[in-house]
Amino acid sequence: MDARIHDDFARRLTAVAAETETLLTQLLGDTPLHGEIARPVRLVAAMRHAVLGGGKRLRPFLVVETAALFGAARNGALLAGASLECVHCYSLVHDDLPAMDNDDLRRGRPTVHKAFDDATAILAGDALLTLAFDILARADVHNDALVRSTLVLELARGAGLGGMAGGQMLDLAAEGRFEQKRALSQDEILTLQAMKTGALIRYACRAGAILGQADGKALDALDRYGVAIGKAFQIADDLLDVEGDAATLGKAAGKDAAAGKATLVSTLGIAGAHARLDELIAEAEAALAPFGAKADTLRAAARFIAARRT
Repeated sequence: MDARIHDDFARRLTAVAAETETLLTQLLGDTPLHGEIARPVRLVAAMRHAVLGGGKRLRPFLVVETAALFGAARNGALLAGASLECVHCYSLVHDDLPAMDNDDLRRGRPTVHKAFDDATAILAGDALLTLAFDILARADVHNDALVRSTLVLELARGAGLGGMAGGQMLDLAAEGRFEQKRALSQDEILTLQAMKTGALIRYACRAGAILGQADGKALDALDRYGVAIGKAFQIADDLLDVEGDAATLGKAAGKDAAAGKATLVSTLGIAGAHARLDELIAEAEAALAPFGAKADTLRAAARFIAARRT
């Protein structure tokens, strides 16, 4: 990667992370908003623990950068990105619970149910998911109500039954939680991962195009990009579980193999997974061809996803 493009990407990623942190801090303030009665101190604290002080903010970054391709307002893109980050973080809070993945660490800190308790963690996740749609409905996101309603609809589809939540159910079933464990086919693994992980990354890329009121051709190109990097993200994550360590990752390593989880690493092998990762990054870069040099930062993001170590 060209050093200039790499440095520009790193600078932009850091800037979006800082702006998103500031925005989430404001959104999780103590003062009730119009229509709210009160904000319980313990619940707000648990929500802040879940979303503040950690994470690369890759999903908000993708919203902001794809929106920038079309000259969409940065403030609206940041709000949409913060909304998406609330959904992402809610999913982590619930995934970490004893009834799900039973993790003690997240981003190098105690998980929410460890820092507080199971009931508070459940409610914090519920409240973050609800807050996400509160944010998207605000006029500050975009002055066109159709744009906002489209963002709401697509996020609901990406996060819900046919997206992330459904993918988590498939993942639990694949572990043998509800029936006799069986080996999944590669197609079944791809479906599971496209739902559990890929759906929100794909949405992040589509959201920027929606905010920019892109035409169908441009939206399709970013959709292809989002699908490719969503798949790449999951393979990179699975490889980290095999090749990483807890100190670097900020969470337990080796849990997928211990739980017998179905991954592309388990079906393709480590070398095969790395090769597939390279193919997906090439697909992502090819999808950005219509945007020329304007999309260099998004190309760098794809390579960053493939090379990440945390």
